[in-house]
Amino acid sequence: MHLAYPAVLAVLLFCTGLYGVLARRNAILVLMSVELMLNAVNLNLVAFDVWLRDALHGGQALTLFTIAIAAAEIGIGLAIVLAVYRNRGSSDIDRLRDTAETDDAETLPDDDDDADDADDDRDTTADQATAPAGKAKKAEATA
Repeated sequence: MHLAYPAVLAVLLFCTGLYGVLARRNAILVLMSVELMLNAVNLNLVAFDVWLRDALHGGQALTLFTIAIAAAEIGIGLAIVLAVYRNRGSSDIDRLRDTAETDDAETLPDDDDDADDADDDRDTTADQATAPAGKAKKAEATA
């Protein structure tokens, strides 16, 4: 078996995955592109293992570890994407910059003032009732 055939196929897979990571805006497509890149690495590992006729089959063993890591990565990555989609209504990567913390964050009132103690005794059930409506308005504004 010639080593050039699987090596060229692996390079094509890796370049396709790299293009997908750099050019796509959908988070699920980016995750799929990362999987393509990992599969290109796995193909190289197995091809070089066969070409070198390794008695311990180190390339194949390393490929199994890579597959396990890829499965964990896609599970966690997909869970994060679904959580972002539920909160934001979009899985667009460019809109994820809105989740970054800014220096304009609200400051909490000091506990030293007596006037602030009256605000602490207020009923929070009204705030909890309006929280989903506020999230929906924010999701509509970012869409």
